[in-house]
Amino acid sequence: MRTVGRYLKPYLGRISLQMFIKIAGTVTELFLTSLLAVIIDEYAAKGNLRGVWLTGAVMLACALLAWLGNCVANRMSTNISREVTRTLRRDLFRRITALSAAQQDRLTDASLVSRLTTDTYNVHNMIDRMQRLGVRAPMLLIGGIIVAAVMEPVLTLVLVATLPLLAVVVVWSSRRGVPLFTAVQEGQDLMVRKVQENMSGARVIRALSRTQWEQDVFGGVNSDLAARQRKADLTMAVVSPITSFILNAALGLVVLVGAWRVSTGAAGPGTIISFLSYVNIILNALLMVTRIFVMYSKGSASAKRLEEVLLTPPDLVQAEEDAVQEADHIVFDHVSFSYNKNFDNVTDLSFRVGRGQTLGVIGPTGSGKSTLLALLMRQYDADAGEIRIGGRPIATLTPDELHGRLGVVFQYDFLMADTIRQNIRFGREVTDEAIHAAIDTAQAAFIHGKDGGLDHELSVRGRNLSGGQQQRVLISRALADDPRILLLDDCSSALDFRTDRELRHALRERHGLATTVIVAQRVSAVMAADLILVMDGGRIIGNGTHDELLACCPMYRELCTLQLGGDAA
Repeated sequence: MRTVGRYLKPYLGRISLQMFIKIAGTVTELFLTSLLAVIIDEYAAKGNLRGVWLTGAVMLACALLAWLGNCVANRMSTNISREVTRTLRRDLFRRITALSAAQQDRLTDASLVSRLTTDTYNVHNMIDRMQRLGVRAPMLLIGGIIVAAVMEPVLTLVLVATLPLLAVVVVWSSRRGVPLFTAVQEGQDLMVRKVQENMSGARVIRALSRTQWEQDVFGGVNSDLAARQRKADLTMAVVSPITSFILNAALGLVVLVGAWRVSTGAAGPGTIISFLSYVNIILNALLMVTRIFVMYSKGSASAKRLEEVLLTPPDLVQAEEDAVQEADHIVFDHVSFSYNKNFDNVTDLSFRVGRGQTLGVIGPTGSGKSTLLALLMRQYDADAGEIRIGGRPIATLTPDELHGRLGVVFQYDFLMADTIRQNIRFGREVTDEAIHAAIDTAQAAFIHGKDGGLDHELSVRGRNLSGGQQQRVLISRALADDPRILLLDDCSSALDFRTDRELRHALRERHGLATTVIVAQRVSAVMAADLILVMDGGRIIGNGTHDELLACCPMYRELCTLQLGGDAA
């Protein structure tokens, strides 16, 4: 909640003005009911019609002023809550995009989506309702009790006697509500994750005829969320009827005691009628207070989840510069890393790649090839050893310095629902000439044959392109900014051998000054590299050129035999 308070701070002036208008409108409403007693006891009882009409006109004017004030104050509260939520959502998105891969793994994508949508919505409602009801309800409650006490002290004591019981109900509901609504949001995370899985895997689900099975699994997740929501709602729903019962009981006592006081002449009928109006105001105010606590329980639970993201400290801290003079461009020096910190996913990786050279990395699935790239991009920090780029430890490079040197194509990359030009440019200052050069190198000439060429609109994830076309557009994106280090993670798996060969030839010819790291399953993609690493079980079991590995690495020789047959040499 402290974080939400920080976002409200710039709007304190407007909030204060809104509260002043709200208070003025509420005081006017309280004033209305006291005028009713004056009409009944002072003017109507004496037949003073002129006084009745004048006082009635004053009541009408006060009612209009109160209505107008509430409309203005509510509009202001809506604008403030909208602007606060917009700023909060923007900063939350910015923080999410700055999270390290380890932090994102811990929080999970589904939870981050839920926090960015549902949780910010709950906080928006809390801020809005607290401005609308947070001033009005207490003012009506306290002001109504004060005016009622001045008007009829004896009857007021009956109402005040119920306040301890109501306080117990409110405290109990607030303590129970926050944990329950936190559990609801966690259930929302699970449902979002399941929906994401089904949407991304829809083709596989249909191909394997597992639609009904997935529907049953989703039904279980949905039922669990409904059960959590039901428990939270039922717990908070108890508050309103209990409060109504206590207040209605008090109202019954007020009527009995009031009737007795009228019969004894201790109070006039107008005073009792006016007092009952104040009782109704106090009753509605208390019901509004209970709604505030329900909204506060939801909003505070969501605010804590947002704070967890916003206050997450960076775990990839920039170290002090400690440059080492060396000719090699990329150096891995006895690097080890574990995702879950139970066992190493890669162990004792050591190699050197010179400027402009090509490094090929090959090995079976799960051997640690993509982890090597993740460490080189500093998505994670190595647990042991050191990675150096251009003689500088990677930890001393700022994110802009590091990522500005890289051009990356992942194995499972994405395309936006936008034009091909914007997908290749990707928000960078890249000229059309550079884009066309990247397209030529990536063997993506098919783009010129599309309707509109570079302005051809792609669907979500580039579904209106084939797999090979998608990969060539992604390679064009990586090449467009002329990177100094080019990372290709199995990015040619959907290309035929001829296109793959022409792509590698164009890369050597036009981007020969860039240091290239190629991760691949096919020997043909790496066999021309200056250095080839053969990985298995997170370790380097062979390194050297193609000819050297054929002579000394059984696994590489076996891969060549299986894939290339008699052309292995």
